[in-house]
Amino acid sequence: MQIIGIITEYNPFHNGHVHHIKEIKKRYPDSLIIAIINGYFTQRGTISILSKEDKTKIALNHEIDIVLELPFVFGTQSADIFAENAIKIANALHVNRVIFGSETDDIKFLKQIVDKQEEDSLYDEKVKQFLKEGYNYPTAMKKALNIKEDLTNPNDLLGISYIKAIKKINSSIIPETIKRTNNYHDTSANNSIISATNIRERFYRGENLTNYLPTNVIPFLHNITNNKLLSLFKYKVITEKDLSIYLDVDEGIEHRIKKYIYSTSSFDELIKNIKTKRYTYNKISRMLLHILIGLTKEDNKNIKLDYIKILGFNTKGRSYLKLIKEAIPFPTKPTEHSLIFKYELMAAYLFEQATNKKLNTFDIKNKPIQKG
Repeated sequence: MQIIGIITEYNPFHNGHVHHIKEIKKRYPDSLIIAIINGYFTQRGTISILSKEDKTKIALNHEIDIVLELPFVFGTQSADIFAENAIKIANALHVNRVIFGSETDDIKFLKQIVDKQEEDSLYDEKVKQFLKEGYNYPTAMKKALNIKEDLTNPNDLLGISYIKAIKKINSSIIPETIKRTNNYHDTSANNSIISATNIRERFYRGENLTNYLPTNVIPFLHNITNNKLLSLFKYKVITEKDLSIYLDVDEGIEHRIKKYIYSTSSFDELIKNIKTKRYTYNKISRMLLHILIGLTKEDNKNIKLDYIKILGFNTKGRSYLKLIKEAIPFPTKPTEHSLIFKYELMAAYLFEQATNKKLNTFDIKNKPIQKG
C-alpha cells in the first residue's frame, strides 16, 4: 500500500483539491492519504477563512485518511522552512510519496533546479546579492542559476522546496506532481476549478460559490481578512518599544511600520506603504503577523519539531496509526513547555478574535476527530 502525503492549506477547500485527491486515487487505488494542513494562518501571512477544525472535518469527508497539523511557527515562514518541516512530519509518518500540484508538471525539471542549486557553492550568496539589488525571489533564483526557464510559478517553487527538504533530511520519500489546472493568482476565471484566490475574492463580494467548491464546505467559511485584526495590530505597534525583537523585522523596517501605522486603514495599505525593493509583499505580510502574535527571533532560534499533532483520522487511518505507533519518532501530543504549542494556542486565540467564535478548545483538548 502506498502512503501518500499531501501538504496543503485548504483556504478554502475547493474543487481543485477534490481533483487532486481523485487523481491520487486513480494512480494509487489502494493508497492511504495523509494531509498535512496549515491551520489558522497561511504561508503568505494571511488569516484563513476556514478554521483548523473545520479543515480537518472537510478533509476526512473527502477521502483523506489522516490529517496532521503543520504548526503555525513553520506554516507562516518562507517556503523552505514551510516545506522542510512539512516533509519532516510526512517522513515521521512513513510517507512513501508526496504528491503536489505543479504548473509545469515536470518533476525532472524541478529536480534539476535543486541539483543546480547544490552544485553551485556560491548559489545562496548570489541569490542574496540579487535580492539586495531589488529583484524578487523567483527572479533572483533564476539569475543566480543563469537559466532561461520560468521560475515564477508558486507551486513549482514550493515543489522545489519539497525536493530540497527531502534531500536535506535524507528521506526516501518520492516527490511527484499533478498538473495544476488553473493559475494561482487568477481572479477572473469562471471554470469549475478556479484558484483559491479567485474563490476568496468572490466570497468577499458575496457571490454564489456552489460552482467552485463542494456545497458542504460553504457553511464553514468565515468572512474574515487580516483587517479584522488591524486594531489589535495598531495597539501592539504603538505600545511596543522595540519591534526589532520579532521574527523577520530587520534592517530598520520597524521605523517604517511605526511611521505609517497611524494613518493606515487596512493591512493591504500598510504593506504597500512599508514595502521596499528588498521586501516582498508576502514577506511583509508574514512579518506583520509575527509582530501581532509575538513570535520573537529568540524563540524562533529555539523552536524545533518536538511533537506531531494528529488532527483527525478515519477507520483506515486509525488502523495505520496503530500499526506504526511505536515507529513514530515524535510524541503525538504537545510536549511540556513546547514553544510550538505556545504559539499554536496564540494563533487559535487570535483567530477567535477575528471570528468572535470560541474555537480554541480543539487545540487545548488535543482530541483528534474520528470519522467512521
